[in-house]
Amino acid sequence: MINPSVGVDPEPQSDVSTLVVRPAAPDEAADLFRLITDNLETGHLLPRPLGEVVLHVPRFLVAAGPTGVVACAELARLGPRLAEVRSLVVAGSHRSLGVGTLLLNKVVEMARQHGYTKISAFAYNPRPFVRLGFSIVPHPWVPEKISTDCHRCEWFRRCAQYAVVLDLKPNVVRT
Repeated sequence: MINPSVGVDPEPQSDVSTLVVRPAAPDEAADLFRLITDNLETGHLLPRPLGEVVLHVPRFLVAAGPTGVVACAELARLGPRLAEVRSLVVAGSHRSLGVGTLLLNKVVEMARQHGYTKISAFAYNPRPFVRLGFSIVPHPWVPEKISTDCHRCEWFRRCAQYAVVLDLKPNVVRT
């Protein structure tokens, strides 16, 4: 079911307390696709075909409220211990309200629950990730991403995105 409000910028909602972060439902694939597609430029996202989004719906978390899905993010497996945040996007009407941070925190929590020891992302704007403890690293430090996706990308070796990683291993207290 396509939510007609996705991709439209209604009046901003200052109260994010009505939003729930939850796994995406299979019938929300078109909503996710539209949210991603409508925000390619402003969200600095890479395009994704609808078929890929449909296939990966079980890996998405969404922030949804009375008007439907207003944000999404995918947790993709890159290796046995490494996951990647993909397609993190917040509708324009809900930006600067903390929705992206809320969603990113839930994706990190989900990565921990799945037993990943590291989570990565490739982003044009690394600030939201760095604020949550991610470190900017050289692209070769994430070889799983390069071998899985980057080598097929038209921007390979000319990428303007920052690679960021977060170590999810439990903190070891040394005395």
